Amino acid sequence: MEAPSPSVPDEKDPCREHLLERRQQLTDSLSASPYDLILYLERAVVHSDLAYPDLAAGDAYRALLLADEVRDESFEYHEQALEALKGYSTTPCPVVLDHGSLTEGISDGTAGEDVMEGLEGVGPCQLLARLGSVRAYQILSLSLLLCGSLKSALRFCERGLNTAPNNRELIEIKGYIEQVGRRRLRKESDAPIDINSLPDRGVVRREVYPWNTHEPDRFSAESLAHLNKQLSTMAPKCEVRVSKLPVLLDDESNTDGHDVIPTCNQLGLFAKEDIAPGETVLEEYSLLTANNRHKESTCDACGTALPPLDQHSKAVSCPECYDTIFCDDFCFTKAQEQYHPAVCDTDVDSIAKDPDNKDIDQSLYLLLLARLLAMSTHQEMHPLDVPSIKFIWGDFVPSELNEIDRSINAEPPPEWTLPFSFEYNIEIPLHILEKMDIDIYATLGQHDIWVFNTCYAKFRGTASARKNYQDGRRDGRPDVAAVHPFWCLANHDCDPNVSWEWGGKMKLWARDKRVVGGREGGVKKGEEILNHYCDVELPVKERREWARGSLGGWCMCSRCREEAAGEEGREVMGVDGVVAEKN
Repeated sequence: MEAPSPSVPDEKDPCREHLLERRQQLTDSLSASPYDLILYLERAVVHSDLAYPDLAAGDAYRALLLADEVRDESFEYHEQALEALKGYSTTPCPVVLDHGSLTEGISDGTAGEDVMEGLEGVGPCQLLARLGSVRAYQILSLSLLLCGSLKSALRFCERGLNTAPNNRELIEIKGYIEQVGRRRLRKESDAPIDINSLPDRGVVRREVYPWNTHEPDRFSAESLAHLNKQLSTMAPKCEVRVSKLPVLLDDESNTDGHDVIPTCNQLGLFAKEDIAPGETVLEEYSLLTANNRHKESTCDACGTALPPLDQHSKAVSCPECYDTIFCDDFCFTKAQEQYHPAVCDTDVDSIAKDPDNKDIDQSLYLLLLARLLAMSTHQEMHPLDVPSIKFIWGDFVPSELNEIDRSINAEPPPEWTLPFSFEYNIEIPLHILEKMDIDIYATLGQHDIWVFNTCYAKFRGTASARKNYQDGRRDGRPDVAAVHPFWCLANHDCDPNVSWEWGGKMKLWARDKRVVGGREGGVKKGEEILNHYCDVELPVKERREWARGSLGGWCMCSRCREEAAGEEGREVMGVDGVVAEKN
């Protein structure tokens, strides 16, 4: 079910419009001067003022990396980063030099030892790099706190204090992090904080960013014609049409039991002719797959189990990196055409494999992102233009509903629904690009943090996952995932009329019986194909918890609403002695 929250009137905010213009100016400047850490810091401040703390953290992290490049001659981009700073030796640098907590005493030579230590006699570029790194630590630690990534926030704050032990702002931020941490951990106000006990997963904005020009008009005649031309080879009895869906709300009690609920338009699959029970509805092949098991015996391309690796095997090894194996010539050829040369013999395959249980879902989404980045790099296109995700809706929330109170103690609004951590949204994606020998500064337009976030939003609502064997040798955890863009156009419903199985190709077929009432299966001409993205045998509360985590809101299908209203009615009867359940 692909449903955003209802839109609200777009009232222009002059301050916001000015900030967006300034952001675009800085982005254009970074395109011309991609190794300028000062520009990153300036854009981080703008992102912070626009209430995008995750994007501010991404800019500050790149600035921190460039400050290291300036200070170490052995680093790859030392010369470029140093050259970019030379223009500031005679030009004012507001984001750093006008920041009081960094520059107290510099003009008269009485700056604190924590800022000037080791910089006696060095040039202005080295001083700016030191000041810039402290400013980056300030922005990083505060921004990550606002995202709810407390462990990483405290880690960067402490690193900043190691560089500048007396910095007032960092000391204050550390106090804020510990205050929020104690509240989250339910500790006394003066209890010590163990950094490893702090939560590191937060939530951020899930939206089509105002500057995102890569989202197509999904409802246009041209888009529908394009999609239906591709669909005709996978599902000849179906067509893509506009579907009216219930809006996913953040509180199940808002409309359960009501006759009228908010709706929105999305794309869906519809039967062009009758489809009999048990009949195949769709077969789709995808290379946008991920496997989080190290040295696992699955095809690198399609994610299915490899055939026996004997002398008669159809399996094919890449001639350049022999550990990469494909189930047959078809998958090998498709991989060479669409993604593999970008990661061949790069050691990317070792990243995020065999994760802890708590990181299983994040690792699979990360590895889907890694595959998408390989596809976009090899095919020389923007990641959001890759056909596998271009037309997918990411359950985005209108920007206006994502505005926040930027005070330290404010909680993110309920409309923030995209899971976030510094490690999986910023650090590791950039590390993967570096492993692929991609310049993370010169390719900012393709590899900005908002691009990663947009991809994650699309993956979370649409990716399918497969558990490994549960035969005593394996633990039954999800270890393979994939995105099939046409499969996910069949919207979710907890009373589906199709079932699915993924094994080389994603296959949809008409159910013999419906879940509710055991009604006869099959799909009549004109009816919508109703898929299921979760285990429909789960109780309504668990189904809705899944939907909120993956789609960003409670499932509002008829079955969920009726079952939730019934459960609420029974609870009322048990507590208040009411003699009739709520309608």
